[in-house]
Amino acid sequence: MEFAPPDPSPVSSLFQGVPNWIGSERVHTIGLTGGIASGKSTVAEFFREQGVPVIDADILGHRTYDPGTSTFADVVDAFGSDIVAADGSIDRRALGGKVFGKPEELTRLTDIVWPGIRALASQELSDLEVAGTKIALLEAAVLLEAGWQDMVDEVWVTTVEVDIAVARLAERNGLDETAARARIDSQLSNEERIAIASVVIENNGTREELADRIKAVWQALRTNSGTERQTIG
Repeated sequence: MEFAPPDPSPVSSLFQGVPNWIGSERVHTIGLTGGIASGKSTVAEFFREQGVPVIDADILGHRTYDPGTSTFADVVDAFGSDIVAADGSIDRRALGGKVFGKPEELTRLTDIVWPGIRALASQELSDLEVAGTKIALLEAAVLLEAGWQDMVDEVWVTTVEVDIAVARLAERNGLDETAARARIDSQLSNEERIAIASVVIENNGTREELADRIKAVWQALRTNSGTERQTIG
């Protein structure tokens, strides 16, 4: 989805109405999270189009598995050399088979991988700070589960009603309703996320309606500090 910018001004001038952080030398970081099919990626895409740097935790997660990294070595030590493919990379399918449906093994894996993702995200934020960047977005589905709230200044949450999320996921991934609902139910609930949120973006309607809500959040970001929870929906 392409968005028409709400203002022709460059990003550096869009945030002059937020004096409590725009003058700071550190990067004001927004943590964006939400459940499956809730619209996180669409929100992140909008901010990219406005020139805001977006740190994608999923992409960083893939980097942690790169051969030669400490995370790669720790994962292989924990789960065995049989998860290493012929080309030397980690065979995600083989690794998935060792953790799928096994909560203790999945926790064992995330205990290795999540710190690696955090370290990479922290480095990217440091680089942005050195470059004089004023605002950045950290998009992370597991922001709350991984305990990364201390890395961000605000937590933004995208929400969608469970039945709508199930229908979207089933259509998008070719799943039956039971499988889609099981994936949705395995996540944190909307209520758990909202309890920690600074901004809530509801996404129960069309993509066009979501686009309007994202633009409303953008405008709100320009005119206040975001310290009080807002619900856009």
